[in-house]
Amino acid sequence: MATEIEFSFKALTGTARRHIRVFQIHQFLDRFAMGLTVAVVALALADRGMDLLQISLLFGIYSLTTMALELPFGGLADNIGRKPVFLAAVIASLISLILFLSSSDFTVLALSFGFIGFGRALRSGTLDAWFVETFKTAAPNVDVQPALAKAQWANAMGLAFGAVLGGLLPDVFGTTALRYGISIYDVSYVTSFAVMIAVLIYTMFAIAEEPRPLNANALRQGFTNVPSVITEASLLALKHPTLSMLLAALALFLMATNPVEVIWPTYAKPMLDERYANTAIGTLTAGYFFAIAFGAALSPYISRVFRRRHAVTLAVLFSCLAGVQVALAMQGDIAGFIGVFLVYSALLGASETPASSILHRCVADRQRSTMLSLRSLIQQLGAALGLVLAGAVADVYSTPIAWSVGALFLLIAMVLSLVLAKRLTRSPAS
Repeated sequence: MATEIEFSFKALTGTARRHIRVFQIHQFLDRFAMGLTVAVVALALADRGMDLLQISLLFGIYSLTTMALELPFGGLADNIGRKPVFLAAVIASLISLILFLSSSDFTVLALSFGFIGFGRALRSGTLDAWFVETFKTAAPNVDVQPALAKAQWANAMGLAFGAVLGGLLPDVFGTTALRYGISIYDVSYVTSFAVMIAVLIYTMFAIAEEPRPLNANALRQGFTNVPSVITEASLLALKHPTLSMLLAALALFLMATNPVEVIWPTYAKPMLDERYANTAIGTLTAGYFFAIAFGAALSPYISRVFRRRHAVTLAVLFSCLAGVQVALAMQGDIAGFIGVFLVYSALLGASETPASSILHRCVADRQRSTMLSLRSLIQQLGAALGLVLAGAVADVYSTPIAWSVGALFLLIAMVLSLVLAKRLTRSPAS
């Protein structure tokens, strides 16, 4: 394997710089559309008469749909092209929004969440793979991790700004919405629909991919090849020690951190004045995304400190996350909680691209989308297992103890990353 050149944005060709900017704009718009609904989805469902059990079931439908379709559609993207599969994902998101806005019936909402999962599965590993492959063509042998960090930064900023606006719109235009007989939260969903249309148009005209045959035979062949592609990619992950250790570490990482990301509002809310608790939680949600963006922006500099040894960087970040997660569990007042939580979120943002860089170095272009989907699937399984375990521990003991137990998984992930670092040092191509 050729030695990677250290990333310098100014030293890149005009084509490579434009490629990064195009993808940054795309990621911002796509995540901005999603962020508009993230802040209000639970409130919107409650406003439609859903109880906590029904809300949990709807999110369960989303998760099951995503996990069931994650790998098949990653394989399809490797076969028929990343752009058309992503466009299909946007259409699925639009259908989901239409269904959500059209009804308060549980069955229709379940179908809407099914389409959200369908769209998520279609998205996974599509344009990320396109971005890496096109960047490698435009900038051969240049370290891709800082370029991924720039995309991750735009991704998180889109979610952050979307969350802020999504929480603000119901307050500003809620009275108008009620006059027209719709929920105040529907304003955020209508805005998300409009932005998603913009994403569709932008993808069609700004994302350039060598077209592949999209006739009925090509599509049928794409689906026919999916099982063999999945089998080949799964065997690659099992037989490739580097990928196996990386995926195991990422599963443990999500087992530890997902319960914090899901449960923290219920832990923080009792610390707040009831009069502004919901507004404060919404603002802190935006702060969470901003901190992730900040961490993503810092990621290349952190990597440079460790001489771009991405597995070492990952091990250090996992150890820091373990310590900060325990510190977060010990907070009893809102000021301390906010400070530690923002540090925690920044570390989450910084940890994304080192892992991605290792994975992309180990995978050929023809399997890149499938492997990204396999990574997403394994992470979701780890996240679901961690959430169930944390819920059980919190129910018997407390949330702080559940989070502290989760930190142990981060320490195991750190050990795996150190083993991975040694392996990569001995054999960079492995």
